[in-house]
Amino acid sequence: MSQPQTATTDRDHGFVKALGSIDALFIGFGAMIGFGWVVLTGEWLSGAGTMGAILAFVVGGIIMCFVGTVYSELVAAMPHAGGEHNYLIRAMGPQVSLFGSWAITGGYISVVMFEAVAVPKTALYLFPNLEFVKLWTIADFDVYLTWALVGTVTAIIISWINIRGVKVASLVQTFVVSFLIIVALMLLAGGLVGGEAANAEPLFTGGGSGFIAVVAVVPFLFVGFDVIPQSAEEINLPPKKIGKLVVASVCMAIAFYVIIIWMTSLAMPASELAAHDLVTADALAAMFNSAFWGKLVIAGGLAGIITSWNAFLMGSSRLMWAMATAGMIPAWFGKLHPRYRTPVNSILFIGALSALAPFLGSAALGWIVDAGSPAIVIAYFLVSVAFLVLRKREPAMDRPLRIGGKGNSGFAIGVISAVLTLILFVLYLPITPVSAQLAWQSWAMFGLWLIIGVVFMFRLPRGVKAGPNAENELLAKVKALRGK
Repeated sequence: MSQPQTATTDRDHGFVKALGSIDALFIGFGAMIGFGWVVLTGEWLSGAGTMGAILAFVVGGIIMCFVGTVYSELVAAMPHAGGEHNYLIRAMGPQVSLFGSWAITGGYISVVMFEAVAVPKTALYLFPNLEFVKLWTIADFDVYLTWALVGTVTAIIISWINIRGVKVASLVQTFVVSFLIIVALMLLAGGLVGGEAANAEPLFTGGGSGFIAVVAVVPFLFVGFDVIPQSAEEINLPPKKIGKLVVASVCMAIAFYVIIIWMTSLAMPASELAAHDLVTADALAAMFNSAFWGKLVIAGGLAGIITSWNAFLMGSSRLMWAMATAGMIPAWFGKLHPRYRTPVNSILFIGALSALAPFLGSAALGWIVDAGSPAIVIAYFLVSVAFLVLRKREPAMDRPLRIGGKGNSGFAIGVISAVLTLILFVLYLPITPVSAQLAWQSWAMFGLWLIIGVVFMFRLPRGVKAGPNAENELLAKVKALRGK
């Protein structure tokens, strides 16, 4: 594992610079590889066909590559904790910064909550007699106390690890991601040895709506590369290298998902997919003709849960800390632990939400995915616009990593990123026959979170202009108002 040269403390904010290149790369990659590849692969194959699903992930991955490229320049120019918060406040001012940062924080928290529900669902595969003490039924799913407590206890443990410090969290991340890569290689070997090409048929199914349905989940599954910028003040690397790690993590995730979809499709005929709850696990078990290999995939799924959960708890807590220290949300969220120098109150808040999520039952998995995805895309669009604004308004701004050089190609990448993310958001709106069909519960979660953000946004003092000193001006006005 790559080690930083020395662990230093940032004098302004108190974060510990303890992460090296492999640490940062695995945080970004691990964030993108959660549990979705275990529970959702069957839906992707049934909805779009083998090549349709692969093409959807390649298309979605290309969109994320454009976004990641935009992020790479911005994080190199502004390597500060909070990522989007810094880019948006400098480019478009406090109101837009709060809205975009709040949106992606909601997306991050949705991933954390998703993983909290996925843990007991996975445990049930390994321990079928896990369900005792029925509590209630939600969306035809019976919620049992013992089942839910598995997710709750895990939430407490992950939160405790993050409070202990970024180095402890990154060590856990690196170890678990390494195991996750081994599982993917085993699935690749199983497909090449025991798979049948005929099982991959049909290559395409579901038409445009099937393809769009798979593309629509890509932002939720690929969100994570942007966790690297959130932890920029804790990465002991040159800003230019931090930017390159963002794009590298996206490319790794594209390769991982393509391998998973392709190898799973070779394991069993499409007609049998619906009979399997965890298709990827059953696929490897079928190819090696042993239940052990299915349990190995489930272990990989648990590894993915931990890496994704861990990374997004890191990212969302840093974002909330950044907003709090700028006076955008209550100052309580900006408290750092006196010993471990981590945003302890933000971690506790997000940890509490994830601890409660399992009590919504298994149906919450779909609701949470669909609620988080459009929020994430909103933030990506705003960051792309911020990139364009800063290129135009501050051409002389120090950019250690300037994508496209000094010509117009970098600006063109920003335009493409903005257009593609805007199109992606439109796909969620129920205005066309091929739109992604979100449940009302998803819209309720999405809407409630954004409404809270808008309330905070309108409480901000007016008159603060965008620019390099926008955050300091905002904080000064906030302090003056609180003093009154």
